[in-house]
Amino acid sequence: MNFLGYKRANGSVGIRNYVAIIPTIGCANEIAFELASKVKGVNPMLHNHACIRVGPDLKRAEKTLVGMGSNPNIHSVLLVGIGCEGIKIEEIAEKIKLEKKRVEMLSIEKDGGYQNLIDKGITILSDMVAKASDETRVSCDIKNLTIGIKCGGSGSISAISSNPSTGKASDILVSKGGKVIFSETAELIGAEKVLAKRATGEDVANKLLNFVNQMNKDIYNYGVDILGSEPTKGNIQGGLTTIEEKSLGAIAKGGTTPLMGALEYGEKPQKPGLYFMDGTTQASQLFLGMFTAGAQLQIFSFAGGLPARFRGLPSYPCGLSTLPVIKILGSPEDISEKQYFDVYAGDIINGDKSIDEVGEEIFQEIISVSSGKLTVTEKRTNYKELLQFYANGVLM
Repeated sequence: MNFLGYKRANGSVGIRNYVAIIPTIGCANEIAFELASKVKGVNPMLHNHACIRVGPDLKRAEKTLVGMGSNPNIHSVLLVGIGCEGIKIEEIAEKIKLEKKRVEMLSIEKDGGYQNLIDKGITILSDMVAKASDETRVSCDIKNLTIGIKCGGSGSISAISSNPSTGKASDILVSKGGKVIFSETAELIGAEKVLAKRATGEDVANKLLNFVNQMNKDIYNYGVDILGSEPTKGNIQGGLTTIEEKSLGAIAKGGTTPLMGALEYGEKPQKPGLYFMDGTTQASQLFLGMFTAGAQLQIFSFAGGLPARFRGLPSYPCGLSTLPVIKILGSPEDISEKQYFDVYAGDIINGDKSIDEVGEEIFQEIISVSSGKLTVTEKRTNYKELLQFYANGVLM
């Protein structure tokens, strides 16, 4: 089975074709914003990374910057910086270039000040946009797709509507040679051994369990009860009573195929199949991790409740328009919001459709969106936020 995508020089395939401006430090966000206001057709990927990150968080930030520029949905990249940041712009550029992608870099220090940088940037970006506009979609094998999966608005119906139908779509994609990544380490607690049994080897199972054990350790060291945040108050309103209930429903979105690997945050899967990625439950940080890992498309599976009434995405950075998101609604009680979702799974609850039928609908939506169809979220382009880099250590 094929879809229509943009073939890249390194053999990967994009489902979108963006020219990106990536600041190497949050201090350069204004530069990126200014350039984007002067050159139509570029995507400024503004973010909150600052020099206050140290140790593993700093290394993760560098990896995130490289992954942002390397994603197949990005046609070409202009990196902009100040000159005094800890992460060297040249190092980021060289690592992105390994993916055979056009990368240019400008900084206030090396390019003669702010205005000179802007003038040079306009010239570079105008040329990038012109070349990107010459690209056309061609038929590509579905094995070139990597999708990320997240659930939200969890409730008692998560495990019987939106999540298992998303899991069915995952199974279909994996069966055709694609890659699927799901995450949210805190939402494995209590169900980690169930998922570990699906691991393809002891090393994969142990790495998965270590992620959960470290999360439990971190929670304990903070001196808090996880029930203060998981399940959330909204989850409890939706009928969940324990973290185990929530976790069992959450892993349903990963389908039934063997677990090929347990990835670090932002790590790219190397072979076809299903993967778990260590990460936060916050959508803004999690989606950026998926994008960094090479996902061209994201699925957000909602049970329902108040989060389904946002009409956007809760805690989702709309600035990450480079990653299209398919929204799934699982609750018939929230059918009034159906038009703000891409696929409706509430018919499973009513008995009008099966999980397999809705799973097939989701899979067909994946093909359509990958071939250029705009998602509901992509059509709502007037709202933007900063991208949030994942940090779970000391901030200076």
